[in-house]
Amino acid sequence: MVRILPTLLVLALTVWCLVSLVQAPEGSVRNLPRWAWILLVLFFPLAGGIAYVLAGRPVEGYGPGPRRPRQAPRGPDDDEEFLRGL
Repeated sequence: MVRILPTLLVLALTVWCLVSLVQAPEGSVRNLPRWAWILLVLFFPLAGGIAYVLAGRPVEGYGPGPRRPRQAPRGPDDDEEFLRGL
C-alpha cells in the first residue's frame, strides 16, 4: 500500500488539475494558454501539476478586475432594505 500511495497522489493531482483547467473560464488561466497547461499536466504529471498550482491556476474570483474585499455578514436588523419592507 505504501508503494501505491505516491502513484495515487500524483494521479489525484493530475485529475484535479485537468478538471480545474476545463472548468476555468477562458482567459482566466495565468502565464500559458489553457491547451499548453493541459499538455504540460498530461506529459509531466507531477512537475506539470505542481507548476499549474503555483503559476497557472486562476486567482480567486476568476477574471480581470479589482478584487472586492469580503464584507462581514450582516443581520436583518442592520439591513435597511429589510427593515423598510416590514
